[in-house]
Amino acid sequence: MNNNRETKISKYISYLLRHHPEEGNIALDEEGYADTSALIAAVRKEFDGFDMPYLEKIVAEDEKTRYSFTDDKSKIRANHGHSVKGISPGLKEMTPPDVMYHGTADRFMDSIREQGILKMSRLYVHLSADEETAEEVGRRHGKPVIITINTKKMHEDGLKFYNSANGLWLTDTVPVKYFISERKV
Repeated sequence: MNNNRETKISKYISYLLRHHPEEGNIALDEEGYADTSALIAAVRKEFDGFDMPYLEKIVAEDEKTRYSFTDDKSKIRANHGHSVKGISPGLKEMTPPDVMYHGTADRFMDSIREQGILKMSRLYVHLSADEETAEEVGRRHGKPVIITINTKKMHEDGLKFYNSANGLWLTDTVPVKYFISERKV
């Protein structure tokens, strides 16, 4: 997205679809889909002139593929990152790559070394298949640390993995015993 207004609108859409649909008077189904016209009406209350072409532009240009429409565009959802309980955004269990990465901030490492990586207020722990994405995520929260994880062993031990529409990997927790290394960036 290339301007401040679009960024603010996208953040508001994310807020509604991932965390607080009730604030926009929006209902989510079990896969996290909301009625597109209801979302447009909610966003229009905060941002004059918001309409379907504007929403389509935001969805199409979002570099992280945060949102997806149904085929007929009558419904829209956030692809991941929900904190609303009971939402399963169309995820299918998949075999993960052998190694994946989690980006975090240095200030969280003492807790992570003690408890492992927890989903906290989200529905899943987010992992990436590449170090660059993990670094970008960690940088958003402070001085980045990249944790390398033996996801092959996790999967062999029965932990489940899901791959979201934008390539992000999701799991319930990452116990410390699966950490291979950590690297400050």
